[in-house]
Amino acid sequence: MSTKIFCDIADLATIKKFNKKKIVKGFTTNPSLMRKAGAKDYKSYSKEILKTCKNKPISFEVFADNHKSMIEQGKTISSWGKNVYVKVPVVNSKNIFSAKVIKELNSQNIKLNITAVYTARQTEKILKLINKKTKVIISIFAGRAGDTGKDPVPEFIKSIKMARRFKNVEILWASVREPYNYLQAKQLGCQIITVPPAIIEKIEKFGKSFNELTKETVKAFLVDSNKSKFKI
Repeated sequence: MSTKIFCDIADLATIKKFNKKKIVKGFTTNPSLMRKAGAKDYKSYSKEILKTCKNKPISFEVFADNHKSMIEQGKTISSWGKNVYVKVPVVNSKNIFSAKVIKELNSQNIKLNITAVYTARQTEKILKLINKKTKVIISIFAGRAGDTGKDPVPEFIKSIKMARRFKNVEILWASVREPYNYLQAKQLGCQIITVPPAIIEKIEKFGKSFNELTKETVKAFLVDSNKSKFKI
């Protein structure tokens, strides 16, 4: 099974560069990435991105914290383009499940990317709310789970199994930490993995033998010790 690579970035120059790459099948953004990219006006900055990314799927996240405003923002964001997915956090900051938001937007055939998911239990709750025709991405945060000493793989296995009943649902491996995560996502059967630009460039270089890696590593050590003029 092929796992699509989405680029996780909001920086305009980087989107222009990576949009040209065949390996990149879509883009994901979030409010933190938008801030990092220097966006001052969320709507106009998003529309600027959409001038470059016209056909590939792209996710823009709601940033409201109450369900009524999340629904309003979701409808607005969805109107920006046919390739736009509305990113909705699975809960708000008060840990209230976004059931109302997911159900309301999904019933209006708005494409969704449910984000900040960590467990198969959350996946199950999402699947109970949605129809079987409107596209939905469920983004499970692997790296952040791993950072706390928790193994995300069992949650992916259970989520992927449950989502098989829905042809409109894709499971996305989020919060990548290393290029090898791409192979893990592929082996598990994730439809999408969202990857920062620097790691995409490493994935493009896959295929080196252990022998080549050993040689490169030793050469790098030698170069650095020569530059430092080390003597013993």
